[in-house]
Amino acid sequence: MTEDRKIFAVFLRSDNDTRPGLGRYKKYILATICLLSSVLCPLASAEGISVNKAEIRLSEEGYQLAASYGINLTFVVQQALERGIPLYFVSEYSLTRPRWYWLDEEVFISEQTTKLSYNVLTRQYRISRGALFQNFVSFEDAMNMLTRQSSAAIPAGLIKQNEGYIAEMIRMVKTESSFIAAVRLRLDTGQLPKLLQVNAMTGNDWTLDSRWYRWVIRPEELPVRNEGKPE
Repeated sequence: MTEDRKIFAVFLRSDNDTRPGLGRYKKYILATICLLSSVLCPLASAEGISVNKAEIRLSEEGYQLAASYGINLTFVVQQALERGIPLYFVSEYSLTRPRWYWLDEEVFISEQTTKLSYNVLTRQYRISRGALFQNFVSFEDAMNMLTRQSSAAIPAGLIKQNEGYIAEMIRMVKTESSFIAAVRLRLDTGQLPKLLQVNAMTGNDWTLDSRWYRWVIRPEELPVRNEGKPE
């Protein structure tokens, strides 16, 4: 019998206890444990990564797929981070053009790795993307930065190309010149220390993955940069 079962067995035997008031006291403790369990279980189910918002936006270099995530680290993952083990999160992006007459066209695909680390000596968190990094005093500030992800620039020509041809196909087959955008954020367990990689394969504590989130983008709804023209 496990320790947890032994504890509950003691509570269940409270009615047979002959000492006055003690059985009722144990019942109160058992009721408190049940109440705490009902409160904490929803919190545990909220662990993981979810997509809060996803959009395409205009930048100086072109368009970008951007997303904001809700990230709730599991207890095991957060404890590893606090002990100095870096975490690597991979954000993935995809933009495809559906084609009724052939396979869908892959217009753009990209991924970016963000490293979240904690320095035990300085007690600071660090977000690193390539050669760029930023330090944070609090865990909350570091996570706020991690939750905001955006892709590399997508040249406007990739979205606007063959627009005339597509317009003609619309008139012929009555379809739409739309794109399917997709974003995803996941913890890369392949970059963990070897021992933790084994643990990640056998348990769910390290499974942090938003899964693919997809939405439709129509060229006529894309933001356009306002450029002044000389009269």
